[in-house]
Amino acid sequence: MKIIVSFIVSALLLTAVISCKKNYTIGGSKFVAQVNMTTYDYLKTNHLFDTLVIMIDKMGLKDEVNQAGTFFAVTNYSIRNYVQAKQADLQIIENNENLVYTFDSLDLPSLKDSLRTYMFKDRLTRDNISAIGEWRNSDEGDPRWIQLISTTDYTNQNVFTTDPQYIYLTKVIPKPGFNVPTDSTQLNQVDPSQELQTLCQTTGILTTTGVLHVLANSHTFDYYGNNN
Repeated sequence: MKIIVSFIVSALLLTAVISCKKNYTIGGSKFVAQVNMTTYDYLKTNHLFDTLVIMIDKMGLKDEVNQAGTFFAVTNYSIRNYVQAKQADLQIIENNENLVYTFDSLDLPSLKDSLRTYMFKDRLTRDNISAIGEWRNSDEGDPRWIQLISTTDYTNQNVFTTDPQYIYLTKVIPKPGFNVPTDSTQLNQVDPSQELQTLCQTTGILTTTGVLHVLANSHTFDYYGNNN
């Protein structure tokens, strides 16, 4: 009897450990993709986008955000990274290490086109991104490479039997001997050194007006200084 009881207890403990591993890796909660509100209204409900919403309002881009089939949202951290990078550059230019540059220092209307580079006409989800990726013009006109890439960097290999795929938004920059593609047929000619590749930390939020993907907090808004 002691052997049977010990076996049952061991089995229950093993099940609990496996469940914990899965919850830790996946996040421990179910993600609901569909939300019954516009893209702009959804952003307003999440404090992670407080700074972005201020930018949208100051730029008068609320309607354009809601009209976009796909919007790659930047978080407060991405905008802070941009401000800090701008401050570092200005300190060098002005030869003043004490120079202070804040979000309030930004000329937001002049950054409207920068924000438009995160908006796309079509609805882009993992279901319609091809193997080589999608080369699409943003609403500003600047092209971006939307990729679906398999990786093991963010997963527990003891839990997943197949490598999960993540969506990346990539800006391709020119390098000596390598040009920026003019269409998708040239994507296989892109050198890795040209890719400013940014992971989406959340993908596939379906609002009533479009698709919302959220870029990683480490991203620098506008790829300023060729930082991804």
